[in-house]
Amino acid sequence: MEEHRFHLSANWTGGRNSVGEISAGNLKTQISIPPEMDGPGIGTNPDEMLLGAAATCYIITLAAMLERRNIPVASLTQHSEGIVEVDKGVITYKKIIHRPNVVLKKECPTDQVEKVKQLAERAEKSCMISRAIQGNVEIGLEAIVGIEN
Repeated sequence: MEEHRFHLSANWTGGRNSVGEISAGNLKTQISIPPEMDGPGIGTNPDEMLLGAAATCYIITLAAMLERRNIPVASLTQHSEGIVEVDKGVITYKKIIHRPNVVLKKECPTDQVEKVKQLAERAEKSCMISRAIQGNVEIGLEAIVGIEN
């Protein structure tokens, strides 16, 4: 079994509405509580970072699956949304919705559209981050697949 380790360093001085810094490999940024939760909104925050981890893992997994099957892709874009619920002071990350948009090249047979939709669903189940948060955060998928004009 192979094991990979990732490390993050954090520095936080002050109280709730202070600003900190994190550093992990190529990720170096300030952190604070988002303005939606009455924070200063400087840098990023845990809500954006969880969404970013889930979204990047998903799109990379989908791209790898498409490549392995030699499916000719003209473009692969995505919008992801995180939904956080605040109920009586308890904050819960409820749901992440991925909305990938896959445009296949003209020469791609039309029967590939359905295959790509299935791969989009399989990528969500295969993604390491999706598996890590499974059972805690609902993951939704609204894939759009088409062929370029």
